[in-house]
Amino acid sequence: MDASSQMAEAPTGPALTRAQRAALAHVRAVARRGRLAALASITATLAGCGVLHDPAQVTGAIATGGRLTLNFHPDRLLADGRTVAVALAEEGVYRSQFETGISNGGLFAYPGGERDRWEEVLFGGAYQAAGVRLAERPVYGGLDLLGHPEGTCPRFGSCHLRLRPTVLARATLCFGDSHLGPTVVGTTDVFEPMLAAMLRATQEVGTCLGVPGLDAATLVRTLLARRHGAGWTAGEPTRSLDDYVEAQVHGGVRLGRDVEALVADPSFRGTACGAVLADLARRYGFPLYWHHGFALPVDRVDPEFRGPAIPPLAARVLAEFGRPGARIDAALIGRAAASLVTEPARWADRGPAADTRQHLKQLWHVLVRYGEAF
Repeated sequence: MDASSQMAEAPTGPALTRAQRAALAHVRAVARRGRLAALASITATLAGCGVLHDPAQVTGAIATGGRLTLNFHPDRLLADGRTVAVALAEEGVYRSQFETGISNGGLFAYPGGERDRWEEVLFGGAYQAAGVRLAERPVYGGLDLLGHPEGTCPRFGSCHLRLRPTVLARATLCFGDSHLGPTVVGTTDVFEPMLAAMLRATQEVGTCLGVPGLDAATLVRTLLARRHGAGWTAGEPTRSLDDYVEAQVHGGVRLGRDVEALVADPSFRGTACGAVLADLARRYGFPLYWHHGFALPVDRVDPEFRGPAIPPLAARVLAEFGRPGARIDAALIGRAAASLVTEPARWADRGPAADTRQHLKQLWHVLVRYGEAF
């Protein structure tokens, strides 16, 4: 059966293939099995902290106040030599790593690879069925419920696309990153298990969605308040590298149809990459915003957070790609990452290119955790 015969027209948004519909249905069914227990947990937590709102009112706020964000590094190189930003501008499509062959986390997306196995469990084997194309796989991002200015998952990129609320209906969710084998999953119409897990985190861990000290009452009140909020503001960074609700968007992301705004790191202002981002926003009809950015003096790169190999790498990146006295920022790391692809001999003294690539990712993590406003 060809792809066109598998399509089912949706009232809004794209038609979904059989595999995409099956993936959504599987996650929704798993979430429904935990719905009653989650509701009981939510009700008890709300009563215990003096919040009088009905759980349905709280979960309903997610669909109007939440936004999906897709973080990406715009200056990373694809296999064909184009940057991610240029490919987005030329194609108007945000592609998964199954198609691009690059990753800002681990590169495990190929048939039989780790991500393929994670998806088999998470989506009930929907994408492993015969005839399913790699282009049908979901793209990954996060559910922003608290207005994260740098996007929900900044570890995966310095810029992010904010998607229109209509895309929420075809997203699946999990509490934490999918590579950890999450046991709590949901959709925006079966969100109770996710909310129960978030409320438990405020009580058991003392942090939720990257905000330390966030208690259950404040979380609920914030969620409810955001139902009436609109637009994007450059608030304080949350620096959340690992604490988020991951989202998997099924049915593709087309810039002209699905994107509400592009939010970029200010280190790209005035650069060739920044010009591409500005053109991309104009071409597909959404605003370009700039968040606060992250910058860090090279002598303040922490040797403990991601290991002792990172400070000397930071010093080298600054010496070879920056100006004396400048700070490490996203664009500077990007120039080094591009050089690793186009000038591999330049980095041969550091050992395998895969190790240096990983260390550059870790340098970005240090920047997110400890960097100052740009």
